[in-house]
Amino acid sequence: MMGGTADIELIDKKGKRLDGRKADEMRPVTIEAGVLKRANGSAYLEWGGNKVLAGVFGPREAIPRHSQDATKAIVNFRYNMAPFSVDDRKRPGPDRRSSEIGKVAAEAFANVIVLEQFPRASVDIVVEILEAAAGTRCAAITAASVALADAGIPMKGMVASCAAGKAGGKVVLDLAQKEDNFGEADVPLAMNMTTGEVVLLQMDGDLSPKEFETALDYAMKGCKDIYEIQKKALLTRYQRVIEGEA
Repeated sequence: MMGGTADIELIDKKGKRLDGRKADEMRPVTIEAGVLKRANGSAYLEWGGNKVLAGVFGPREAIPRHSQDATKAIVNFRYNMAPFSVDDRKRPGPDRRSSEIGKVAAEAFANVIVLEQFPRASVDIVVEILEAAAGTRCAAITAASVALADAGIPMKGMVASCAAGKAGGKVVLDLAQKEDNFGEADVPLAMNMTTGEVVLLQMDGDLSPKEFETALDYAMKGCKDIYEIQKKALLTRYQRVIEGEA
């Protein structure tokens, strides 16, 4: 949620942010693929203070049957924040925000998964936010993309996601918690990294046209960096499989 910055200096006079990063620097990101044995594909991601677990199930028969599409599979994306993921204990179960994120994430992946190969089926993606520290939407999509690849789901390209925004009057990449809470804008982006197609773009807050262009450039740069980390996680996973360790 965007708010006022009257009592918090988000950017100091030297242009450094609260955590010491420059405007165009991301928080540390690590990804591990193949962490769940009972899922068809899975991934664990840490991004700043975020900890995210993603599992993929399917393709399998879509249930209930009236939800089936005779020409292609459907994508279900369940996004859930654990009650202990935030400082103020969250009520268990889905809420309006979780449902909205699940809907836009499902639409993003429907653009990249080759759904026509699996008529009447569903590809079910389940993401659990274990710890939340701003940017969970992008973290969830990024982890889910690795889990889909780990499951062997055919895709037109990997999806990487990153956000930029405005905090302390300055456009910045990958907002941290206080920047997200007290900043002026947030722009989450997700891209098909093979085609360059934008599959998700949202904005919360106010930006001038020039600021929006800068934020978009930052977010695209972030996606490229994330993509390299995704590929490394999958390569490590495949090497483990070849060596008979997983």
